[in-house]
This record gives sequence, C-alpha cells and structure tokens, in this order.
Amino acid sequence: MILIENARVLRDGKLVQANVLVEENRISAIGEFKDKSDYVIDGKGLAVIPGLFNSHTHAAMTLFRGYADDMPLQEWLEKKIWPAEAKLNDEIVYWASKLACIEMLKSGTTFFLDMYFFPSATAKAVEETGIRACLSSAFFDFFNRDLLEINLKRVEKELRELKGYRVLRAVAPHAVYTVSLEGLKRAMEMAEEENILVHFHLAETEKEVVEFRKKHGKGIVSALDEIGFLNPRLISAHCVWLEKDEIRLMARKGVNAVHCPASNMKLSVGKALNYPEMKNSNLNVLLGTDGAASNNSLDILREMKFSALLQKFYHGSDSFKATDALRMATENASKAFGIKAGKIEVGWLADLVLLDLKKIPMTPCHDLVANLVYSASSDCVDTVIVDGKIVVENGHFDGEEKVIEKFSKLAESFFGQFKT
Repeated sequence: MILIENARVLRDGKLVQANVLVEENRISAIGEFKDKSDYVIDGKGLAVIPGLFNSHTHAAMTLFRGYADDMPLQEWLEKKIWPAEAKLNDEIVYWASKLACIEMLKSGTTFFLDMYFFPSATAKAVEETGIRACLSSAFFDFFNRDLLEINLKRVEKELRELKGYRVLRAVAPHAVYTVSLEGLKRAMEMAEEENILVHFHLAETEKEVVEFRKKHGKGIVSALDEIGFLNPRLISAHCVWLEKDEIRLMARKGVNAVHCPASNMKLSVGKALNYPEMKNSNLNVLLGTDGAASNNSLDILREMKFSALLQKFYHGSDSFKATDALRMATENASKAFGIKAGKIEVGWLADLVLLDLKKIPMTPCHDLVANLVYSASSDCVDTVIVDGKIVVENGHFDGEEKVIEKFSKLAESFFGQFKT
C-alpha cells in the first residue's frame, strides 16, 4: 500500500486537499482519513494529477533525435530516416526505447501508444521501466501484393510474441502513401480478429491528400469508409488536412484523432488540426508527441502547451482552453484505449503524477491546470506511480545514468556506419 498524505489532488479540474490511498494497483480511497500503509509520501507542497497519455509516438526514434533536422517530411523520410531504419536491430531498438520510456516517465507520461519495428524489444523496455504501453507492429507494402503478404506474416508473428508481455497490442499500417487500400483492409480485419487497435497516420500533409485524390478520384476518408476502416479501433495520428465533412464522418464512426502539434509545426505541414470542428462534432481527440526525430522531445507536458498555443494561433484565442489539452492527455485517451486511468477516482488504476508546487513554473498556483499546460516542465515532476508502483522518485529514475551511457555508445556506433 502507498499512502499520499496532505496533498492537493486534482479532481474535476480543481485542487482539493486530500489523502490518496493506493492498494495493489488501484486507488482505494480519497479524502480525509488515517490509514496504516507500507509506504507514506508526504504530499505537502505537492499536487496529485492523473498519469498522462502520449497517444502517438515512435519510442525508439530517440535514436534519431537531432539527426537530419530541418528537412521537408517526404525528403526527410526517403533520404534519411528509411535508409537508416533499414539497419536497425532489436538491440538498438531496445535501448532506444528504454531511454524513451524513462524520458516519458520523468515528464509525467504513464501510458504511450507506439508505432515501430521490433516491438518485442520495446515491450522488454516497457516491462523493465514500469510504464504502460500499447505497442503496434508497423508495416508498409508500397502497393506490392507480395510485399503485403510478407509483412502481414511478420506482423502476425510479432503480435503473437507481444502476448507474452504486459502491453496492449495494435496493428500499424503506416499511411495511405505507403500501404495499399487492400493492406489497410487486411490490417483492420486482423485487428478485429485479434480484438486489438489499429494505429495509423492520416492526412498529415497536403501532398498526401492531393496525391491520394488524384490516384483514387476520391478523398482519403471516404475511401477508408468504403473498406470498413473507420471505427472506434482506429487511432489516427495528425489528422491535419481534413475537410469538415470528413471530420463529421470520422466522429459518426467513432474514430479517434491524435493532435501532434510540435511535430506538425517542425515539419511545416501547412496548417493546424481543426480542433474546433472536431470538438463540435464530438470527435475524440487525443494528444501525442510523435517521435523524437520530429519533435525532438517526448515531454507530454510541453506538448500540452504546444497544442494550446497552436490552436489559439491558428483558430483564435477562444478556440482552445487549458482544460482541452489536459482532457486530450487523460480522459479522452482513457476512452480510446479502454482502460480505467486518466482520472483520480476510487477503483481506477493507480497511475499518478505528483508535481512539486514549489518549483518556479508552478508558482503561484492560481489555477493548477493553467500552470500544468502553460508553464510546467519535466522539472516539476517529483514522483510518478504506475500500476501502484513508484517508478520515479524525487524526479529521478533509478538506473537512468547507465541507460544513457549504454545508449550513447550504441548510437555512436550505429551512425558510424553511415560516415564516408
């Protein structure tokens, strides 16, 4: 048992003075009470918030942080990222993912949705660091039927292997410019058969949308609807270049969209996700950092700020509130992934973040949610609890220095093969 005493707890958008009792992996009591516990945290000067969700990332791409920056998306992928990814192996993915897990935990993320290769290597990193995750097996077919069959067999094998780990699973067809409609249909059929999610990039750039329409004579969303791809299993990252009628259709079908503002701005995708229309249409919107190659951070606190600033800049000052950002990173994600986390309630999972209210960015605390979204950073995170276990204490993850040292050596060796 863990008892958090005398803390200020975020409930329904407001801070209330309360104790929080954690038994096994659940919140068992909230309020004024005395209880014996195995471990007591003095919550004086701390705020307790729900653990945060990072709903779109590529964890092992910490390997590419700062590599080939300031390039257009397609050129960046084709000339730099994809050639380097062809040289990946499970060892480098494991260490890169482990670094990512630590970075996310230290900035308050307790759950992430990943799309990458060698998912079992990432699963090992997830289990060792204690974070929660939904891991997806990424594939491309480049409109080649033989390649599709080869990749689907690989995906089936990787999904079977993931059953041995404490993770949720997903199928991840990359995007419409790398996967055929047949490949997308087969991916959804696989997800339905396995009762898992589908993780996908959608309408990230204008080029993607224009070229698809030229090729197929229709918009992406209507084409996806025709093949049965739009449903609540679908987690669609980016969703920037969508028309209003497409947003409404996605909402009716129960699709989930993921806002990735930092990546969208850095890769200069041309406009902002239309959150006002999505909110009016009741489309469930989540928040993601994307990978460290295109962000270059996995700090979800920072991402909440970017989401608010980008929306206000593009759609107007009243288009977005701090509470919208927090909801994207908590309750909306909880709904999409079907887990009882993202809220501080009795019976819900004990995924909690304790923020130090004595840190400069949190002072004064007129409005915790405003401070959380507009000024907080990973430096404000004191303690992180996932599944009822303390994984970050006093802002430190045990063993992080060894991970940094090992990964740095591997990264240097990996990129050495590209030097001429």
